[in-house]
Amino acid sequence: MSHKNDSYQATPSGVPLTPQSEGAFRRSNSDTPLTDAPLLASFARSGMFQLLLAIAFLFLAVSSPFLARAQNPAPSKPTADLPPGAMQAKATTACTECHEARIILQQRLTKAAWTKEVDKMTKWGAVVDAADRDALIDYLSTNFSPDKSPYEPSKTATEKTGSGKSSK
Repeated sequence: MSHKNDSYQATPSGVPLTPQSEGAFRRSNSDTPLTDAPLLASFARSGMFQLLLAIAFLFLAVSSPFLARAQNPAPSKPTADLPPGAMQAKATTACTECHEARIILQQRLTKAAWTKEVDKMTKWGAVVDAADRDALIDYLSTNFSPDKSPYEPSKTATEKTGSGKSSK
């Protein structure tokens, strides 16, 4: 006895379907989709899955220090750039926790502007003791005031000079 579902039918993708039971069809070719639960279950039980998982974890464990270093280049020496003074160490710990000393060195602010800046940075998380606040503002406004000469960054060996062409 033949049913109406016994003949082959084509899907919109052109892959023919074969009858498995009345009203149910399955792809006739050998390409089983990866979303097939039995296939995934057998792959998960196989040793290949554990091997691939171990390799992935090993790769991440070995590469993560290198990736972190590539994303966060080594900071410049923050204490060498700040001028000596009673608050140099406090400024270093409070300010260079989040940014390089160069950010401070570039500033030329009045005492009132340094006061606003220190208060803003404290609200953003800079650790400044209440007892050190005024001394830190004095240190910054003395060393980085508008009447000081503009910041001149030091040249490094990696910077290009001139036209970039070497002379022979």
